[in-house]
Amino acid sequence: MPSWSEILNDIDRFDGPLDVLNQKRTSFLSDINALTGRNVIAYYSGWLKKADAPGLSISDQDKNAFMSAVYKLDKTKGLDLILHTPGGDLAATESLVVYIKSLFNNDIRAIIPQISMSAGTMIALSCREIIMGKQSSLGPIDPQIGGIACQAVIDEFERASREVAVDPARLGLWQTIIGKYHPTFLTTCDNAVKWSAELAEKWIKEVDPNIDLEKVKNLFLNHNNSYSHSRHISKEECKSVGIKVIDLESDPRLQDAVLSLHHCYMILFDRHPVSKIVESHSGNSYIQNYSSPS
Repeated sequence: MPSWSEILNDIDRFDGPLDVLNQKRTSFLSDINALTGRNVIAYYSGWLKKADAPGLSISDQDKNAFMSAVYKLDKTKGLDLILHTPGGDLAATESLVVYIKSLFNNDIRAIIPQISMSAGTMIALSCREIIMGKQSSLGPIDPQIGGIACQAVIDEFERASREVAVDPARLGLWQTIIGKYHPTFLTTCDNAVKWSAELAEKWIKEVDPNIDLEKVKNLFLNHNNSYSHSRHISKEECKSVGIKVIDLESDPRLQDAVLSLHHCYMILFDRHPVSKIVESHSGNSYIQNYSSPS
């Protein structure tokens, strides 16, 4: 299968480069379907290429995209879901997972060509297997509100309570910090942490009832261990806590097809005003365009 530069050179040789790129994506999706005998849907966000574009995160609009992508697929053949996303809304993620798991009778594998973060990691953890390469990463699933880690807010408040109990003179300092929280913010953070943990535990247990949940939670849910929501978690780390991970390198033909398809999406986001795309091997697709700034 061709590399990034080979795909790019091939596209640039033609007068209609977008048409050629579309044909190549269709071809690679068909190749993956032929290799696995399973349905294939690619869910790609362009957030690495255009961070300011609208609609990059998981949202309820994605349900419409998947409704289009699954049209006329033979659901008995299972689904290989190729994920590349920064994550997004937890409610939309829950709804989407419930929808696709019901359609494909829980027979879903996640394929991570490069990175699937936050709620994207939660989708991957809900799948019966995760296929990852040496370059692939998942991320922490501790919830964020406005870019602030909810668990960090809770920990900070608890620290303030302890310090003020020991030394009341510190009340003024902590009032300045805690006073910036809007009403119900702490409760909202607490609820988000509980919700995320409950969903993750439920989906992971559905995949493997015997897994050590504490190890998984320490890796994916413990902000005090990950330090940053943007931390990248490798396939070896995932394996170390019992997550069922298959090496993408174990099937060189599948690896080539998946990575060539990934290059096509990266070139698409780089060259065209597309912020998100969901498409299946059968040709059903949903493409979210946006107006480029002048």
